Amino acid sequence: MTESKAMILGCSGLSLTPEEKAFYNAERPWGFILFGRNISEPKQISELVAEMRDAVGWHAPVLIDQEGGRVQRIRPPIFQHYPSGQQLGDIYRQNREKGLRAAWLMSRLHAFDLSKLEINVDCLPVLDVPVEGSSNVIGNRAYGGDPVTVTDMGRAASAGLKAGGLLPVMKHMPGHGRGFADSHHELPVVTVSRAELEAHDFPPFIALKDELMAMTCHVVFAAIDAERPATTSRKVIDGIIRQHIGFNGLLLSDDTSMNALAGTIGERAANIIAGGCDIVLHCNGHMDEMQQVVANVPLLQGQSLQRTQAVLRGFPTADAADESAIRAEFDEMFATV
Repeated sequence: MTESKAMILGCSGLSLTPEEKAFYNAERPWGFILFGRNISEPKQISELVAEMRDAVGWHAPVLIDQEGGRVQRIRPPIFQHYPSGQQLGDIYRQNREKGLRAAWLMSRLHAFDLSKLEINVDCLPVLDVPVEGSSNVIGNRAYGGDPVTVTDMGRAASAGLKAGGLLPVMKHMPGHGRGFADSHHELPVVTVSRAELEAHDFPPFIALKDELMAMTCHVVFAAIDAERPATTSRKVIDGIIRQHIGFNGLLLSDDTSMNALAGTIGERAANIIAGGCDIVLHCNGHMDEMQQVVANVPLLQGQSLQRTQAVLRGFPTADAADESAIRAEFDEMFATV
């Protein structure tokens, strides 16, 4: 592994352009992320993943949002359509053990699917705890509206991914469940007290604080920092994520191009690093924006470098589970729902 910069980048299409190959080779992102525009058929996906790693010269992490429900980047006919977090939670509410098994099974199937394509990080579980009336940006992606359900199901989902050799990314720390605006388009502001946040929003992240990776939310928590969203807030990242929650893993920003963040793309990237995130995530693959990102992020160093090294050491070995048996059990479970 050569020295990498503190960023994860997307690409524009189904294969890398010569410009993208040269850019990644020169600028050395630590990892990559895939979206629907990068998906055609299995051979193409595997070849794109290999191109990305070839461009940086090592087996860099490749991420994807493969949750199930409406956030599933690889869809039929490549992979089956998986249920949403809320549908899994519905099973949990009827039968706790069956719900936990459903969450584990689905994540284990994600791991079977993604590992065949050499994708090794899934941005799951969603640990946000929505409240009534909040934006649908989380909505049915959440396992439930109480922290106990979300904690239990998030832990099971993470375990299923790791059983299949993948690493999870918890999101969206320290909690997007109270956002009454869609942070893709505008900045949500949460005005409840810190005590309410500690009782309702933070507990799932505290319970899973030993996971190796997490993603921030572009949400202002007025009781903690009324000026900056969590992604760029030292008060939130140092005081809440690192100290109160106790998370010492690798902290990724949510997407830099989301309009909840103010300023140019370059200013956003600089503010993300200044706020205490380890990694700037930029997803849309627009070259002009990526050039602004690379001009404003440093080489990985200090604690951020140590956290990336812990991630690379932490990839688990897949168990010997039988895919057909797990898929049959999962399909039968949902056939009777």
